[in-house]
Amino acid sequence: MSLINTEIKPFTAQAYKNGEFLQVTDADLKGKWSVVFFYPADFTFVCPTELEDLADNYAEFQKLGVEIYSVSTDTHFAHKAWHDTSDAIGKIEYTMVGDPTGTISRNFDVMIEEAGVANRGTFVIDPEGKIQLVEITAEGVGRDATELLRKIKAAQYVAAHPGEVCPAKWKEGEKTLAPSLDLVGKI
Repeated sequence: MSLINTEIKPFTAQAYKNGEFLQVTDADLKGKWSVVFFYPADFTFVCPTELEDLADNYAEFQKLGVEIYSVSTDTHFAHKAWHDTSDAIGKIEYTMVGDPTGTISRNFDVMIEEAGVANRGTFVIDPEGKIQLVEITAEGVGRDATELLRKIKAAQYVAAHPGEVCPAKWKEGEKTLAPSLDLVGKI
């Protein structure tokens, strides 16, 4: 079953952000655009490159009113230790959520049960708490924050302009489409 347009399920978790531990719940993801960014594990190989890429682009996400929540099945303590010891992870200013029970990973259907870790899953959640974008990649395939930014801009545009859609490779300011009978067979 697709998670697109479904409401996020309830959860409560401990997280690390800017030198502090805090509690995060599903309610924190509502009222604004959010990205829930699952990765397999702290202290690994592809994961720090992805999280650093998000950190390098965090200001752009913030300009769009988007908050980022990275999630792995590690604890918030492990997130702090990784943040304190890795130059790449030390750049992170967004929330790093611990999911040692796998509850959040299961809620978003990315848990690899036999390994006890999450797949690489990216979820864009709208202000109503509904999932508008899902991307899941194999463990060895890293994601690109600039492409995620492009997709978020498209999702925000479509949400703000009912009756319009964004074609492939659409970038902010480019022409959109207004689906109608007149367009059938003309594209």
